[in-house]
Amino acid sequence: MHENDAIYPSLRGARVFVSGGASGIGAEIVSRFAAQGAHVGFVDIAVEAGQALVARLSKAGYPAPRFAPCDLRDIPAYQSTLRAIAADLGGIDVLVNNAAHDDRHDWRTVTPAYWEDRLAVNLRHQFFAIQAAAPMMQDGGGGSIINFGSISWRRGMGGMPAYTTAKAGVEGLTRSFARDLGPDRIRVNCIIPGWIITERQKTLWLTPEAEKATLELQCLKELLMPDSVARMALWLASAESRMCTAQCFTVDGGWD
Repeated sequence: MHENDAIYPSLRGARVFVSGGASGIGAEIVSRFAAQGAHVGFVDIAVEAGQALVARLSKAGYPAPRFAPCDLRDIPAYQSTLRAIAADLGGIDVLVNNAAHDDRHDWRTVTPAYWEDRLAVNLRHQFFAIQAAAPMMQDGGGGSIINFGSISWRRGMGGMPAYTTAKAGVEGLTRSFARDLGPDRIRVNCIIPGWIITERQKTLWLTPEAEKATLELQCLKELLMPDSVARMALWLASAESRMCTAQCFTVDGGWD
């Protein structure tokens, strides 16, 4: 943790599950929950990156996260893995549905198989993670579910219609589950990130021209890094947001 980082006493000892936690935004979320003293489990298809993150956090003196390789397109395997990690943690208090992949694609070349795969990677797993985790939260007296949407469809971005369709669906998923699970003291919210500069973004799309154009549109003239949304995830998981549910929280520097 950095010197001025907020400390959330309600997160110490919390049991947290994160999808896509080995790199980018997910790795920052795993790291920041661990730094709060939470017990974290996460999945990813990137085995070496996941193992390296566990080693780094353990070396830093934080509670060692539980990591399991998993392709969350395989729903039975994913739910089984989630339940196994939850059993190891002793339950789940916080579910962070972070995993996604923003592949660009030309609508003219999209096949039914590609369409289904993009929905599986960006939307479907969020529903089935909630389906697996919510009963444990009900048994535990409540919890916080944090879904990840995208600013892309809100800004009417083109070049990736399967992705933007899936991410628009995340907001509907969030509001529906907030209504269904509210009586069980389970809060369901959605984070809408702006352009978060991960290593992947740096490699594929961050150019001086793209940076200049983005900063001209943002109210805050600073590139967004993974910690920007990870901080929001901590707040939504903590008791400080105890009466917030069915909401979408945009973290974009005032871009949209």
